[in-house]
Amino acid sequence: MASPWRLEAGALTALALPMIAGNVAWAGIAATDLLLLGRLGAGAVASGALAINLFNAFLIFGMGLVTAAAPLIASERGRRRHSVRDVRRTVHQTLRAAALFVLPAWALLWECEAILRAMGQQADLARQAGLLMRGLQWALLPFLGFTTLRNFISALERPVWGLVIMVCAIPFNVLAGWALIFGHLGLPALGLFGAGIASSLSSSFLFLGLLSVILIDRRFRRYRLLGRFWTRDRERHRAVWALGLPIAVTLGFETTVFNASAFLMGLIDRDSLAAHAVAIQIAALMFMVPMGIGQAATVRVGLAYGKRDRAGVGRAGWLALAIGTGFALMAATLLITMPRTLISAFLDLGDPANGRTAALAVSFLGIAALFQLVDATQAVGAGVLRGIQDTRVPMIFALIGYWIIGIGVGVILAFPLGFKGIGIWLGLASGLGVVALLLVIRWAMRERLGLVSHTQNP
Repeated sequence: MASPWRLEAGALTALALPMIAGNVAWAGIAATDLLLLGRLGAGAVASGALAINLFNAFLIFGMGLVTAAAPLIASERGRRRHSVRDVRRTVHQTLRAAALFVLPAWALLWECEAILRAMGQQADLARQAGLLMRGLQWALLPFLGFTTLRNFISALERPVWGLVIMVCAIPFNVLAGWALIFGHLGLPALGLFGAGIASSLSSSFLFLGLLSVILIDRRFRRYRLLGRFWTRDRERHRAVWALGLPIAVTLGFETTVFNASAFLMGLIDRDSLAAHAVAIQIAALMFMVPMGIGQAATVRVGLAYGKRDRAGVGRAGWLALAIGTGFALMAATLLITMPRTLISAFLDLGDPANGRTAALAVSFLGIAALFQLVDATQAVGAGVLRGIQDTRVPMIFALIGYWIIGIGVGVILAFPLGFKGIGIWLGLASGLGVVALLLVIRWAMRERLGLVSHTQNP
């Protein structure tokens, strides 16, 4: 008979693999946008980086908010395996919370150019970024809707359809971007604005595609997600915000520190900003694996948490951390040994005009290799803590690590000490390291002391 550890490893891996692949597909969609912009030149990449970083600050915050659906549904299924009504209500209230967040976000994103200029970005780059944002910002609501539905099917331990829809969206996004940016298929060449419109169309494709599957597949159809959608459930709505808002703030701290690093790069020079955009995109592709492991750990830990199975909580959490660490070591090796090969996917290395940008990107990837380990640890560590609905303390850790230490160290190294872009990346590494350490300590204390009661711990 297989040991409980082996059974848990199999269940965690079976859940994590489709989620990882889905995350890679999501990153692939973003990467294709950057690849297409790269054909317009380094200036378009720099402008696109500014717009996309600002958009992502809102997107990731919203994704954190709707992430509450996964641990809430998993915990409910742990308590009552075949619960339907409570699962449906959680999905409904999560979608309503997303809509409430998106409305003010759209108003702010509409002022993208003014925001970027107020941050000290170059006027022409801010203007082009604002043009892209006018098409991109409408992607926010459908993508959050898709993320909510993906959390729903993942908490049911059936994440494959999310992957299928993601994979189908990649060629759709490439075709839409190619046609709208460059003016093919009888459409006008809209440039950066076309890139934004293509992303909004792709997000709508994701949401409508997954919703169609859920309404047709008999395993999902029984939840009747469109039934009684407007029924009020104040208690559950508050529960979504109580659990999701700290996750959103935590991810907001993490994401905005990377966004801030892009804006700081813009204060250095265009080559540094373009190199940063390429290096961050490569690092983000690597990050999709520990992110998926953390998402799977949230569900597996959440199921054990709902059953009040202390041993199961520990097994799921520690296995996820071990698997995440193992991948990080492999990713670091790849970044160190093949940086120019990876960069060549985004920049024409044979073009002398890209020489300095490529050299800077290589140096940034060298540092990215160093923080792969801590980045993976903090991603999985946050995931296992979400499984036991512990989200408030990790939010404080994120504030300390990312903004006080990460940005603080990065600014000091980059400007007063003259390390420029290298200094900013070293600051990012230090912030990630602090957060990873604090999260693992928090998990170890809670798991060892058995603090897995059904209350949000301070």
